[in-house]
Amino acid sequence: MAKRASASGERTNVPRERSGVPGAADGAVAESMSAPGLRIGGMALQNGLLLQSARHWAAGVREQDGTISVVSGSKGVDLSGRSDGRIPIVRGLARIVDSLRVLPTLKRRVASAVLPLEAPRMMGALGLSALLTAGRSRGRGSVAKRETRALLLGFVPVLLALRDSQLAGYHGAEHKAIDEYERRSRGLDVEGAVREHERCGSSLVAPLVVTTLAGNVVLRKLVKEPSPLAVAVTGLLSLGSALEIFRWSTLRPGSLLAKGVGRSSYLLQHFFTTREPTSEQMEVSRSTLAELLRLERAETQS
Repeated sequence: MAKRASASGERTNVPRERSGVPGAADGAVAESMSAPGLRIGGMALQNGLLLQSARHWAAGVREQDGTISVVSGSKGVDLSGRSDGRIPIVRGLARIVDSLRVLPTLKRRVASAVLPLEAPRMMGALGLSALLTAGRSRGRGSVAKRETRALLLGFVPVLLALRDSQLAGYHGAEHKAIDEYERRSRGLDVEGAVREHERCGSSLVAPLVVTTLAGNVVLRKLVKEPSPLAVAVTGLLSLGSALEIFRWSTLRPGSLLAKGVGRSSYLLQHFFTTREPTSEQMEVSRSTLAELLRLERAETQS
């Protein structure tokens, strides 16, 4: 049984799916799929997932007793704004803030929700990454070689921790639910939905490696021992630049850059960051999607 909480916090029951066939849903779930086409993003949790549109968010969490808690709400002011009306770099960072700002509300309303960085496996991987990269400024070789080595050592433990993990399963469930919805909106067969998605955050990894490497090399050539503030600013500029590269590639899908970014994202998703979700994980993802679409449909009809 799944439980739904509205913006007021009141919980009600929502229908469960009757089969494991992709897209097979009944009642409110099937009805919600008829909502207007949306651009939906998301985030996998250790025990569920978060889905967002420009105006609303919904999250589903599998509880210890097997039930599903689904909570949702309005995001209020759209911090992401128009993608073509923002200052480069700033507009990408604004979208990141817009996607993360609901996390405190989610944790407050569903205390059992486990964010990605709270998962023991990920915490261990991040700790190992920190240990492996701690002495990069004192290593041998040029600044570029040291920074490249540090990036590789930092990424490998995280990728290995994600591979075949429960978090990767919910990541796959998030993608498949969104793909089912987008396929249905285009009149395509939902059984063709896949766990690799073109808008996945994995698309940022290759650009971010390049921009982070470039930023760190420049910073450490200018300042031998940079301050935490300088490191933080460089990190934000690197992230914003990576988002601009990704945006440029999406506007030019036929370019070599777009093909390279897309291929690297697919490989990361296929081998590391997602896995084929279980029927239980898909139940959570479809219930979450149905709730998000319910909010969108209600606003459209009001």
